[in-house]
Amino acid sequence: MLKVGNKFPEFNLTAVVGANYESDFREVSLDTYAKQWKIIFFWPKDFTFVCPTEISGFGKLEQDFKDRDAVLIGASTDSDFVHSAWRRDHNDLRPLTFPWLSDIKKELTIALGILNEEAGVANRATFIVDPDNIIRYVEMTDMSVGRNPQETLRILDALQTDELCPCNWHKGEETL
Repeated sequence: MLKVGNKFPEFNLTAVVGANYESDFREVSLDTYAKQWKIIFFWPKDFTFVCPTEISGFGKLEQDFKDRDAVLIGASTDSDFVHSAWRRDHNDLRPLTFPWLSDIKKELTIALGILNEEAGVANRATFIVDPDNIIRYVEMTDMSVGRNPQETLRILDALQTDELCPCNWHKGEETL
């Protein structure tokens, strides 16, 4: 698995950016998000139970990430068509606007070292990537355990201070 300090791998993938299957597909690469902070999070499979709670949880904070000059990017090894169908089918996912990458060939998942070989899908993994495409934070959980998007936002805030931040530090509090 890639770690803090590694360069995030280049990619060129199809992303789904909405629920309209006729117009919401885009080819994106790492360069699409040049000079931005990136929150890239992977989930195992579409049309499952834990994943939509995380995806909608991140979606509720999308404006907060944008306010910090960060782009939110979701990803799984499902196809772009499956992403589109799930977005149309699930009430909590339909209004989301951030891109969902389709890593159907698993090239990015393998390059990151987050492929669950037994299940053949990505593990739940979150990467905070700085504007120079350096991984500044990485987390991977068991496939049955959902993440806390609010904690990801808190960590982004701390990283953007370039200061020492104590345990449970929040934006606006004193640093060390």
